[in-house]
Amino acid sequence: MRFTWILAAALLLGSCTQKAPEENKLVILHTNDTHSQTDPLSDGLGGVMRRKAIIDSVRAAEKNVLFVDAGDAVQGTLYFYLYGGKVEQEIMNILGVETRILGNHEFDNGIDSLASVLALSDAEKISTNYNLDNTPLAGQFQPYTIKEYGGKRIGIMGINLDPTGIITKGNYEGLEFLPIVATANLTAEKLRKEEGVDAVIALSHIGYNPKGLIGDSILATNSRGINIIIGGHSHDTIDPATEQGARRSRLRNLDGEEVLVVQTGKSGRRIGMIEINLDSLGLGGHPSYSLLPVSSRYDSYTDEDLAKALSPYTAGVDSLMHLWVGKSPKALDAEEPELLNYFTDFIFETGKKLAGGVDLAIANKGGLRTDLPAGKFSKGHIINMVPFANYINVIDVKGSDLLDVFDVMAMTDGNGVSRNVAVKYSKDDDGDEAEAEEVLVNGRRIDPDKTYRVATIDYLAKGGDYMTGLTHGKLVAASKVPVYDSLLEYLDTNKGRTIGGDARPRWTLVED
Repeated sequence: MRFTWILAAALLLGSCTQKAPEENKLVILHTNDTHSQTDPLSDGLGGVMRRKAIIDSVRAAEKNVLFVDAGDAVQGTLYFYLYGGKVEQEIMNILGVETRILGNHEFDNGIDSLASVLALSDAEKISTNYNLDNTPLAGQFQPYTIKEYGGKRIGIMGINLDPTGIITKGNYEGLEFLPIVATANLTAEKLRKEEGVDAVIALSHIGYNPKGLIGDSILATNSRGINIIIGGHSHDTIDPATEQGARRSRLRNLDGEEVLVVQTGKSGRRIGMIEINLDSLGLGGHPSYSLLPVSSRYDSYTDEDLAKALSPYTAGVDSLMHLWVGKSPKALDAEEPELLNYFTDFIFETGKKLAGGVDLAIANKGGLRTDLPAGKFSKGHIINMVPFANYINVIDVKGSDLLDVFDVMAMTDGNGVSRNVAVKYSKDDDGDEAEAEEVLVNGRRIDPDKTYRVATIDYLAKGGDYMTGLTHGKLVAASKVPVYDSLLEYLDTNKGRTIGGDARPRWTLVED
């Protein structure tokens, strides 16, 4: 085995490797929402070999190191599509993740599959506000864990989101969700009074400040006894080097005490590092926090165990990434309207074929996970872009329910709508309330009493992304293959067409 950790440590920590490890210091490394991102991304960041370089260099320089993960380790690349989560567990074991929690995407293949995959994980698995006793996950999770460093006891709990409206119905059978704030406070009290811990950490996957829901910011300001919240789900990059990041990361709890709130973004672009002076616990000392970019500066590092573990899987991924299926005249950004418009129009056209006609189509922004490159793109690019095993559904929905759905979409500044739809929406000053003021389909306002035929994906038809109004609809037709295969068929049928093209925003914010 070859470790070049001395070079990696020098790059990361400068002269720190020359100092004796400090007994009274704890370094916490954390990741969240890595989403199966094994290889470096097109922006030059990320990659598991680089992550290993950073982790090994910190462990070489520090006596007390804890590495935790805040969920959504899977879903989003061909590694999950082809191998169902096995690769990610092997990687996390080799990286040395010690404590982890569930994200919502861990449930994407159903709870039975999740139980089988997580049995491969070496990490301690904790879940404080999910009762899993009546699920296949029973026995794999504990409500909290306690670590001891330098004579100090650190309690760690795991806080998860309400699965209703975000995890596909049927994928979490038997799971009992317990309220976030009350459960977290009761657990913090138990850890301090009964377990005698010196500090409490909440590993969370609830998002930083989700609209209309409880996130890390609300948990922090309504908590007692929690020192640090290590979050995930919302893909926020909370960078303490910026004024906004410094402000968002330091909040006050119900007793006026500071709570450190952190999150690293997504796809393994950064590793968070928290440094705690153990002697200051309970004496008003504050941990420091920084983000470590996972960049090409670590490319001289190779871990042979990791390389060997990945090698059986890379051939399958590479073959799909070189199976060319189309061309794009320019790069298309998953965060911009053009690609979302194209995707929603594809759902509209496919829905028309399935049902002999539809009135409109709806898609969610979150369904697009990666950009599409300029020039040739492959089957692998398409699956990476729309990786979920969703199916196109056509449903009949009453106009009043459909208007409720548009109000939900307005909270996130709109989702995908087909080319025959235009929406004007408003938000309050804080962005906490929003509504679709005018929804036009073929130039006409939606009639609350009329029934509309809508093409969408089954995840939304079942109430995903909190679009519960669609659950009142009646299923008319459904595709027989997942969305990515439907899109590949569509591209094959329309080889002469240019992908993209319509960059017009179909949602307009009306400001007072």
